[in-house]
Amino acid sequence: MSSGDRRGKPAMSFERPSSARAYGWMLGGKDIYPADQNILLYMLGRFPECVDIARQNRQFLYRAVRYLVEEAGIRQFLDMGCGLPTDDNVHQVAQRFNPDARVAYVDVDPIVLAHGRALLAESRARTTVVTADMRVPETILADPDVERLLDFSEPIAVLFLSVGHHLKDVDKVGRGARHVLRHIIDTVAAPGSYLAFSQVVSDDAAVGSAFAAKIDGSGIPWQSRTPAEVDGLFDGLEQVEPGLVNLVDWRPDPGQPPLQPVPEPLLRYVGATERRSSNVYEYGGILRKP
Repeated sequence: MSSGDRRGKPAMSFERPSSARAYGWMLGGKDIYPADQNILLYMLGRFPECVDIARQNRQFLYRAVRYLVEEAGIRQFLDMGCGLPTDDNVHQVAQRFNPDARVAYVDVDPIVLAHGRALLAESRARTTVVTADMRVPETILADPDVERLLDFSEPIAVLFLSVGHHLKDVDKVGRGARHVLRHIIDTVAAPGSYLAFSQVVSDDAAVGSAFAAKIDGSGIPWQSRTPAEVDGLFDGLEQVEPGLVNLVDWRPDPGQPPLQPVPEPLLRYVGATERRSSNVYEYGGILRKP
């Protein structure tokens, strides 16, 4: 039983949209509710690239975790804002290449905990899921399951995949995006640890602002950034080649496992990134702590 069961946690809500459920639906998931569908379809009317972007990020997850295990030798992972489980989750990819890899998942949505418990029933010794707010990393470090599973005296990989846009520079809950992203890697992670990151960006600040206004106005926290603004969050960390880039350009591998099929209501949006140019895309990569 994860610590999310033992202490107070957010109540499940199906009336407010959830970014985790909307993201999971674009990956072929089935756990979707009218509030999630409505906000996603509303966004796709203006920014149809979102389906491609979500799926490109999921494909990046596979390549990033494979790199971290096979080439960087990482054996433990902390996946922040993990979302609902689908195929090729972090522990499945990591343990495919090293059966001893350990993974702690963190998400604020209690529905993620419920589904995560079922997914991890047979791998609790090396995997856990914790209900917590990634905007307060100090509470995550103090969680008993995280303390049990992860050894911060050894190199670790902290993953913030497609969640950077949910972290505002100034936040009333935490202390802003830089604190959330850098606290663990800077203060407790051993040298040789890694941080994997991605978020939606736009080269055009006006387009990014319009994108953010629509999502933030729906009740889902959102801050678009330019690539240069993202780069500024990670000074002092070493970029793994090819650096921070459009995710389709981060060590592409046409032979990697395919994703689940796109749900029928979203099929019309597949390929939008190739049909139009709105300067909205997923940007990121892997960084190393010297």
